[in-house]
Amino acid sequence: MRWSPHVTVAAVIEREGRYLFVHEQGSHGPVLNQPAGHLEDTESLLDAVRREVLEETGMIFNPDSLVGIYQYRVPDGHATYLRFAYSGNVSDAPNHQLDPIIIETLWLTREELESHPVNLRSPLVSQTLDDYELGRRYPLELVDCIS
Repeated sequence: MRWSPHVTVAAVIEREGRYLFVHEQGSHGPVLNQPAGHLEDTESLLDAVRREVLEETGMIFNPDSLVGIYQYRVPDGHATYLRFAYSGNVSDAPNHQLDPIIIETLWLTREELESHPVNLRSPLVSQTLDDYELGRRYPLELVDCIS
């Protein structure tokens, strides 16, 4: 069997001390996540994170830095994820239909996130937020798309 990691992108979006999260339907029930999703075959990482934010929040994402690159192996050992997390800001995209798995979007403080009754999608959610709050920011050019 050929091993192949899942490449994903995520967005850390902060506004006035609150972070944008999606309350979405996961495979084992509702979860909280940053706007995030899988890289598609023909897109760059930046195009993927812009698309995912639009699909999951109805907002236009303007990335300004890379927060980090993460490797996460699911405890059952059946999947490995490589996550490229970006930070930036958003503006509204009126009348955009959200992905069907999205229950709602939420602006939460860190404390509200930690006390929220819904589980996080994975440990990557809090690790990415930790790194963002530590001020980790890298130039977008750190990861290039070569065609």
